[in-house]
Amino acid sequence: MPTAVLENYINGEFVASTATETLDLINPVDESVVGRAPISNEADVKAAVDAAQRAFESWSRTTPNERQKALLKLADAIDAHTDELVEAQCRNTGQPKSVIAAEEIAVSADQVRFFAGAARIVEGKSAGEYMEGFTSYVRREPIGIVGQVTPWNYPFMMAIWKIGPALAAGNTIVLKPSDTTPESTLVLARLTKGILPDGVFNVVLGNGGTGAALVGHPALGLVSITGSVRAGIAVAVSAAQQLKRAHLELGGKAPAVVFADADIAKAASGIAEAAFFNGGQDCTAATRVLVHESIHDQLVDALVEKSKTLQPGLPDDPDSFYGPLNNINHFTEVTKKVGAIPAHATIVTGGKRARDKGFFFEPTIITGVEQKDDIVQEETFGPVLTVQPFTDEAQAIEYANDVRFGLASSVWTKDHATAERLTRALDFGCVWINCHIPLVAEMPHGGFKYSGYGKDLSAYGVEDYTRLKHVMSSHD
Repeated sequence: MPTAVLENYINGEFVASTATETLDLINPVDESVVGRAPISNEADVKAAVDAAQRAFESWSRTTPNERQKALLKLADAIDAHTDELVEAQCRNTGQPKSVIAAEEIAVSADQVRFFAGAARIVEGKSAGEYMEGFTSYVRREPIGIVGQVTPWNYPFMMAIWKIGPALAAGNTIVLKPSDTTPESTLVLARLTKGILPDGVFNVVLGNGGTGAALVGHPALGLVSITGSVRAGIAVAVSAAQQLKRAHLELGGKAPAVVFADADIAKAASGIAEAAFFNGGQDCTAATRVLVHESIHDQLVDALVEKSKTLQPGLPDDPDSFYGPLNNINHFTEVTKKVGAIPAHATIVTGGKRARDKGFFFEPTIITGVEQKDDIVQEETFGPVLTVQPFTDEAQAIEYANDVRFGLASSVWTKDHATAERLTRALDFGCVWINCHIPLVAEMPHGGFKYSGYGKDLSAYGVEDYTRLKHVMSSHD
């Protein structure tokens, strides 16, 4: 039986792409072909943008109350279709189904409800007379048509992080999901039918060329991407050429700084889970342990023991902590990076393929690394954790900040003063204390340096999808 070709979602309907070229969707668990997606072209992108443009005039004029009601209905629909969303995503990612349900679908429904509430708190400052005879106030307005590109590590949740604040602020959307993981996004699109007006949310499938066509469309007011540094730079360059806004959530190389007074068992457990969750395919994952030299060996032993309980496995296996890496190219890249570590470094556990079939990789811990090593400096985006000793607080801060990324970090200590000093010194968008990786909808997520700019989640995330207008009226 021939494999079905997926369709774009434009103006409230699923429509076939005008392009003839397709790409295979590969299940990373068994490497089977589970579908085909079109490599949409400029004509498809234009149709989607035209639909969003037509819908913007009416959607942008809806009241916050109306947008809130729509988002609350969407959250209920997500909850009601959890099983379908889990199956669709699992075909593309191979993640444990229980993890998808609990950590993506349920969390995403909650985040949509947050953005439903946030739609009603977008406001300007009060009016005032800043010049005699004139009154001024500020309008906060939607930007317009937003182009969004989502990654393959958390396909559904990243779509929600994109569309939630954009819709709450009154924008319309054209979204391109990752070429390897489009199916849960298409289910989401179908769920919006009858909840959002036609044309408010559109999905165009394809590869990097499709994304470039979307990002380069002149009608967009903002482009937003969660992805690699390389892709983010390309989006920023394209946006700059048309002076449109860019919102970039890119890579990370998060340090976990463990001081001598830390609870070793708690630190090892929390760091290992944060390192290997979702196979390390998380830009906030703990990737670099910086530990005081006096407890280095103890912590390494504890990390290795914990890693034995955090093994990759099949989607329906209740003992699976994470699934396969997403695709063969990424699996090959992670394998090469681990295989290329310098002679002075040691793989104390893991370091190789975990199963005969599929893109599974063992939880890996590497010691003896030096600050200049590529495995320390560059994002691996796999289940790989390096461990380095430090002698004092100043060296810990130096090592932690000496990477080009600035997304997330954590500090492990029982001393309040130490923790507070580190929260200021660490050059990262998030600093966790005695934990690593929990996120809440109410707090902003986003980084510094090569981790990009702009915030996801929180009221700040909604503000990123608005523009400010000064209105001034004469009293005469």
